[in-house]
Amino acid sequence: MTHPPCTAQGRLDTPLGPLTLWASETGLSAVLFDAQKHHPGASNAPLAPQHPHIARAAQQLAEYFEGRRRHFELALDPQGTPFQLQVWQALLQIGCGELSSYGAVARQVGRPAAVRAVGAAVGRNPLSIVVPCHRVVGSSGALTGYAGGLDRKRALLALEGSLSAALA
Repeated sequence: MTHPPCTAQGRLDTPLGPLTLWASETGLSAVLFDAQKHHPGASNAPLAPQHPHIARAAQQLAEYFEGRRRHFELALDPQGTPFQLQVWQALLQIGCGELSSYGAVARQVGRPAAVRAVGAAVGRNPLSIVVPCHRVVGSSGALTGYAGGLDRKRALLALEGSLSAALA
């Protein structure tokens, strides 16, 4: 993962461990678990929990973990290749409590043979939870990779009520 633009950052304690939130002038650019796979490293941006994009994201994520929010309403500014951006946009169409497969996402972006490339793009999603890469499972319904770890993926799906579907 390249280092997303970051003019401000914040921290949020969650039931699954602390999250670091990064924001640019135009939107939220990263939501990262500490030591998650593909973490781009620390930012030198000032800690600014009052920054509008940081404060709004922290509030909505807190509501999500309390079970009071199922959809995020945030300005986003992810940085990636055109293909990654297309995949991440497709992930936003997977509703809370729903699951999709890598193959289904590949078909959705018009590249049905690019299942592995979709998997790589999903794994590099810089906006954990907000862009719901945790809702993508293997074609058999099996839980597969998650940059934040499979335990967190399992917990997020349980919170959303879709864990039993993933294990069916």
